[in-house]
Amino acid sequence: MMAPMSQLEPATTALDDAMPTDLVEVGVYATGKEAFDHGLVVLALGRPYWLVEAPGGHRLLVEAEVAERVRVQLSRFDRERLRWPPKPLPLGTMTYATDLITPLLWAVAVLAVFSLQGTHPAWAEAGAVDAAAIFDRGEWWRIGTALWLHADGAHVISNALSGLLLFTAVVKTLGRLRGWLLVMAAAGLGNLAVAALAYPGPYRSLGASTAIFAGLGLLTGRMLRVLSRAEHPHRWRAMLVTLGSGVVVLALYGAGGGAAHVDIGAHVAGFLAGLALGFAAGRIRGEASAAG
Repeated sequence: MMAPMSQLEPATTALDDAMPTDLVEVGVYATGKEAFDHGLVVLALGRPYWLVEAPGGHRLLVEAEVAERVRVQLSRFDRERLRWPPKPLPLGTMTYATDLITPLLWAVAVLAVFSLQGTHPAWAEAGAVDAAAIFDRGEWWRIGTALWLHADGAHVISNALSGLLLFTAVVKTLGRLRGWLLVMAAAGLGNLAVAALAYPGPYRSLGASTAIFAGLGLLTGRMLRVLSRAEHPHRWRAMLVTLGSGVVVLALYGAGGGAAHVDIGAHVAGFLAGLALGFAAGRIRGEASAAG
C-alpha cells in the first residue's frame, strides 16, 4: 500500500483490510512510473491515493467522494502532457555570412555625399523629400535620393554609425542582396507615406534615418513571422515581446530626445514599412536552405 504523501517511490500492492473500502478506480497505467506521476496530481489536490497492481497494469484508486474531481484534473494533466515539454521556439538561426563590407561602403558613401554637399548645395534642394514636388511635379526620385542627403554633420555621423551596426544585422539575417533591396524598398515607402500624409501641405525631409528605422522594422517583422509559424503554446507572448522591443527601440532613438528638426513621422513610417516587408519576406531556416 502507498501511504499518502509519505512515500515518493512508485509502489504496488493488493487490497488488504487496512485500506478504505470505498475506493474508486480513476485510471489504469502500464507502468508504475506513469501511475506514480498521475498519483502526484491527486496529492496536489490534498488527497491520498493508492496504487494496486493488476493484470491490466497499475490501478490508481482514490476515495469515492473525490473521484469525479480527480478524474477532471487527471484529464487536464493528460492534455497538457501531450504538448510537454513544448518544442523550442525556432529563433531563425542566421544562415548568411557576416557582411561588414557593404554596410561599411554604405557608411563611406553617405559621408562622401555629405562632404560633396558643401560644394554642391543645390543637391539638398533637388534631392530632399518634398511633398509638393513629388505629387505635383512627379519628382518621385526624391523618396530615394533623400536617404543619401543630410542637414548637418552631427546628423550624418549619427546615421552612419547607427546604420553600420544595424545594416550588418539586416544583411546577415536576410542576405546581402535581399537585405539591401528590402531596406531601400521600406525606406522609400516610408518617405512616400509620410509625404502623402503631409500633402498638400508643405513637407520637406532628408536623411538616412528613415532607412535605419526601416532596417529595425525589417528585423522585427522577420522575427514576428518566424514566431507566428512556430508550434509553441507561448508564441503569441514571444511575438508581443518582440514587437514591444522594436517599438521601445523606436521610441528611444526615433523620438529625437527633444532635439530640433527630428522627423519623427519619417522614423515611424520607415519602421512600419520595414515591419510589414520584414513580416512578408521573413523565412525560417529550413525555408532559406531550401531556397538556396
